[in-house]
Amino acid sequence: MQLHRVSVCRATKTGLGSFSRAMTRHLRRFQSTTSSPGKGDNTAAILLQKNLIQRNNSLYNYGTGTIRCTIFDGFGNKASQPLEMKREDLVSRHQLLPRDLRKIERSRKNDLVPSLLVRRNGILISLLTIRALIKPDMVIIFDSVGKGISLDSTTHRAFIKDLTTRLTNQGGEMNKDPLPYEFRALESIFVSALSNMSGEMKVLLTVCRGILNDLEFSITRDKLRFLLMQNKKLTIFRRKAILVREMLDDLLDQDDVLCEMYLNDQHTGKIRAKDDHAEIEMLLETYYSHVDEIVQIIESAISNVKTTEEIINIILDSNRNELLLLGIKFTIGMLSLGGALWAASLYGMNLENFIEETSYGFPLVTVLSLISMGALFAYSIKRLHRIQKMSLVSRTKANIK
Repeated sequence: MQLHRVSVCRATKTGLGSFSRAMTRHLRRFQSTTSSPGKGDNTAAILLQKNLIQRNNSLYNYGTGTIRCTIFDGFGNKASQPLEMKREDLVSRHQLLPRDLRKIERSRKNDLVPSLLVRRNGILISLLTIRALIKPDMVIIFDSVGKGISLDSTTHRAFIKDLTTRLTNQGGEMNKDPLPYEFRALESIFVSALSNMSGEMKVLLTVCRGILNDLEFSITRDKLRFLLMQNKKLTIFRRKAILVREMLDDLLDQDDVLCEMYLNDQHTGKIRAKDDHAEIEMLLETYYSHVDEIVQIIESAISNVKTTEEIINIILDSNRNELLLLGIKFTIGMLSLGGALWAASLYGMNLENFIEETSYGFPLVTVLSLISMGALFAYSIKRLHRIQKMSLVSRTKANIK
């Protein structure tokens, strides 16, 4: 049993592959043993199971219990350092449901599906690379730990700066934003997300137009492969934009959710009518129109790519048909030459044909061979041209009664 414990300790220190191999080896030993399992065997099995669960949690960032976040107060002041908040504290303090933090905890990669959840006294939004909790007097930005935009990137710093400016709402009386605190935070998130989408769209369109212009001059395998890659990127981006548009469309269709987004009114106890949500509706409709414009532009670019692919296929088919036609013409020529060779082979046989005794035998055979070869070639070419002609109308006359 000491050997079993030593191997378990080594397995916990090595990688996942060696750990799995060690676990398999121990299971085989447990199955192949003839003695009855004792207390030590049960202890080793429990340790193996716990280590496996712990390794899976560390690989996928589940079960860590803490989430890194940046907090803004009601005046727009940013906390000096990001905080590590426990999952239980977030759920209990901000009156959330445990499943609401699922998207935030599993943010190792860019989440394609956006969401906006309105909870009691809070709005939880996950939009592209931004995940935040908006309160009547607080904004919590959850720092992504995946392959999205890093915290030191120019885009993230610009978003934090814009969020700070909108939340502080500093400026003259003419420049102050009349929207409530939560709507200013929400608008800053939409502005940052749409700015990133517009930048990504411009890059994709520029590259796509460049490759389409190059294909007008020459068609190569590398260009076609690059066009296929760009088409896949455009399709993924189109799906992302459509999901954002569908999210905004669903929100605009729910009057009760729009009324619940007035967090300050709920905090002060003000009751709003079911159709009294003009500010948030106009805000969402504005960004809905921007996202819809992005979707239309991307769909137009994808349509241009598909049209170019169809034209390329038509050109390749035409070239392939021309090569086949050239091969058929060579075959017809060889067939015609075969007739003359057949006559020459008959004339050259060592048999008496009484042509050798005349002076016009060779010219006569030569002329007849050339005439037969020409006639066979002309007839075959005529039949080929007749087959080449395409018509949408049948050649046979319809019987009109």
